[in-house]
Amino acid sequence: MKLSTYNFLTSMAIKGVKVGFPLKLTISKKEVVESEFNPTFVERILPKLDWSAVYGAAQVAELTDDIPAVQPENVGENELLLQKLHHLLFEIDVLEGQLECPETGRVFPITDGIPNMLLNEDEV
Repeated sequence: MKLSTYNFLTSMAIKGVKVGFPLKLTISKKEVVESEFNPTFVERILPKLDWSAVYGAAQVAELTDDIPAVQPENVGENELLLQKLHHLLFEIDVLEGQLECPETGRVFPITDGIPNMLLNEDEV
């Protein structure tokens, strides 16, 4: 699972959950898969992302030296930051770990890079 995907996942489908975002991420196994840097793409996806979740992913991936806690203005003009965001969002692949609902504590495993977000009958 790429960390860009993590930013879009929510547990709001669970009965009684109001927000379900951001999920608490735990990484047991990850790998870095290099990909071509496209600064325009990174800049255009940023408005769709929640910066606090981006920073939370950076914390779990141990990249807080690279990603600021608060989104800077004019990110598109900072190519070094765009490269670091590209690395975080598109090159780090979570192979094993888990996602946890912030409201219910329900754990969703990540196995072979795939988060299992299926719910039990009593949860919907």
